[in-house]
Amino acid sequence: MPNILDTLESEHDRLRELFAQINKTADPETDARHDLLKRIEAVLIPHAKWEETVFYPAFEDRANHDQKLIYAEAIQEHRAVELAVLPDIHAADVDSRQFAGSVQVCGELVKHHAHEEETKMFDAARQLFSAEELADFDRKYASWKDSSGADAITSYAKVKTAAMAFMRNPGSPA
Repeated sequence: MPNILDTLESEHDRLRELFAQINKTADPETDARHDLLKRIEAVLIPHAKWEETVFYPAFEDRANHDQKLIYAEAIQEHRAVELAVLPDIHAADVDSRQFAGSVQVCGELVKHHAHEEETKMFDAARQLFSAEELADFDRKYASWKDSSGADAITSYAKVKTAAMAFMRNPGSPA
């Protein structure tokens, strides 16, 4: 039976692949970088927003004291990517070292976060939720990704990132 933990881990694997690809691009490969960044954000943003609005609150509600620390760390890692690194990426020219460095840092943060989730949070989630509940989360996530709500939240996140990028560099291509 499919469950949300397998789905989220599969998306983590996809993000690891995409970051590996974008990190191999050379500065002049602007079209490839634009395409890969769009593909990264198409996986990353809905994934993170669903976790923040559905999965993490459910996890926190059932978590013990130590598990709540796992939750708090995960939220802070999401914020670091959303509020610091993604705007830096969008504030940089795609053919610059700033872009490459920011993408590298973003990939490292995402890899670290995915590892922590897979080894700590998912282990705890298996204790906190039944197999049926994890399967239900998976169904709800699949349905949510196709909803106008997901589109709205994803669009809002992208606009917020672009606004923060503009504030950092008014001439940015964001």
